[in-house]
Formats: sequence, C-alpha cells, structure tokens
Amino acid sequence: MSEDLEQKPVTSNRMQRFLIYAGVLLVVFLVGFVPMWLKARTANNTLTETEHQLTLVRTQNDLASAVIDARRGDYEPARQAVSRFFTSLNEEINKASDSSYTQAQRQALQPLSAGRDELITLLARNDPAAADRLSDLFVAYRKIMTS
Repeated sequence: MSEDLEQKPVTSNRMQRFLIYAGVLLVVFLVGFVPMWLKARTANNTLTETEHQLTLVRTQNDLASAVIDARRGDYEPARQAVSRFFTSLNEEINKASDSSYTQAQRQALQPLSAGRDELITLLARNDPAAADRLSDLFVAYRKIMTS
C-alpha cells in the first residue's frame, strides 16, 4: 500500500513538468510567431495598396499613350491604348469594394465611358479629330483623379 502512495506523486510530478514544458514551448513559439505575423500583415497591406496605385498609373498611362500616339498620327497604337484604357476603367468601375477608385471617383468616371465606341471608331478611321477628343478625355480624367 505504501508503494501505491509513492507512485502517484511521481506520476503527478511528471505530468506537471510536462505541462510546464508544453506551456514554455507554446510561449516561445508565440514570441517568434506574433512579430512575424504582424510583419507579414503589414507587408500584405502595403502590397495591396501598391497594386491599387499601379492599376491607376497603368490606366492613366494607357490614356496618355493614346493621346500622344494620336497627336503623332499613329492611330492604330492609339486605338489599342484607348481600348486598354476603357477596358481597365470599366473593370475598376464595376468592382464594388476592391476598386482602386473611390466611390465618388467611380461615379464621376462612369460618364467618360459613354464616348468609347465613337472614339475608337474615329481612331480606326484615322480621323485627326480623335486627337482632340483624346486630349479632352485625358484632361477630364486627370481632373477627376485629382479632385
């Protein structure tokens, strides 16, 4: 009987030691994990913001390229660039919460899409009037983006 009493404290003592080691291991793991998780989260947020800015810059660059090409008389590259501009613009406008544009910008940019077909047709016909229309479109786009 005295042997049974002596074995219980040893088993209990081992279990307590195991739980202490497991707790210390968990704390050490969390001390390493939490800072890395915070750093990854910050990097992910920065990446998302950078991707939004890149989308805006590419869209504006397509429109600016179209204006320059049309002014130089290179209507086919201008037509392709303005087509990319309108495609990316419409994609961003149709996005709900993940858009690179604010709600006010999306509402202000929607009317710009109305002249898409007419502008592309002018460029396909090599009409010099397309250059002026593209310049006006570029000025309207920049005004919306800066306000």
